[in-house]
Amino acid sequence: METKDTLQRFIFENAAVRGEFVEISDTWRQVQARKAYPAAVRTLLGEMTAAAALLSANLKFNGMLIMQMHGDGPVRLLVVECDSDLQLRATAKLADGAVIDDEAGLTELVNANGHGRFVITLDPKDKLPGQQPYQGIVPLDGDTVAVVIENYMLRSEQLDTKLWLAADASVSRGLLLQKLPHEGGSGAQGNDDAQAWNHTVMLASTLRKQEMLTTDISTLMHRLFWEETIRVFEPRHPGFHCSCTREKVGNMLKMLGKAEVDSALDELGKLAIDCDFCGQHYDFDKVDCAQLFATEHTSDAIQPAGNVRH
Repeated sequence: METKDTLQRFIFENAAVRGEFVEISDTWRQVQARKAYPAAVRTLLGEMTAAAALLSANLKFNGMLIMQMHGDGPVRLLVVECDSDLQLRATAKLADGAVIDDEAGLTELVNANGHGRFVITLDPKDKLPGQQPYQGIVPLDGDTVAVVIENYMLRSEQLDTKLWLAADASVSRGLLLQKLPHEGGSGAQGNDDAQAWNHTVMLASTLRKQEMLTTDISTLMHRLFWEETIRVFEPRHPGFHCSCTREKVGNMLKMLGKAEVDSALDELGKLAIDCDFCGQHYDFDKVDCAQLFATEHTSDAIQPAGNVRH
């Protein structure tokens, strides 16, 4: 019997460390069903999908976490969105004519010339008047998805965080460990916290990617931490969900401006837009577009990525 996609939170009773395991299979297959990715791109996007779920589960707000890697290599964009209910969607955009080796890594694919950027956006669902999404942008510092996120968390959030990520065509799994802040952070207690953190990281560092890909998270947890006293919380279950709507696509067109939309209509006759996340198709003819620009209302929602085609 196939089990649900699962995120399992836990805390070490004798150490100021919390952790999470995530296992995403059905949701990950739904992401891949929308678009065929080269194996190396699939691995990066799968690892980001696991990481987005792990980070989202720690957020205490009602909204969306959007994780992006922008690059100047064969892969132009990797993006994963995860909301407070662990509903996920993900997509990647490749350069035209990109040829990608199965063994290519993050640096070669996304940061070929050193201009890559890592972006995390936190977009509250119920914004206060004038409130804007929070966005952190840093250089793509690291040669794996895990290291990039670890460096971001240390630089932007001042949180010691370690990640172990793995993905293939069938499953995306991840482990997150995070050092809990200690009041004062110095003296004997601070030294004890540091030793406990180093000990748990050392245990987790015995984990290998192939082991992660072939072993369920319950077994992994027991295998790594069987000598530790751990408190386990109620599991949560990620799922696939795309938030694209006709209204959001219309708002995207309004952001392009009337002149550009009219020019495209003159050339194509109508605009055909496919959501990059789920493949949903939207058509806008001249009448539809005229109605868009006849109103002044524009949503401030994060817009879905889309492709305009004839």
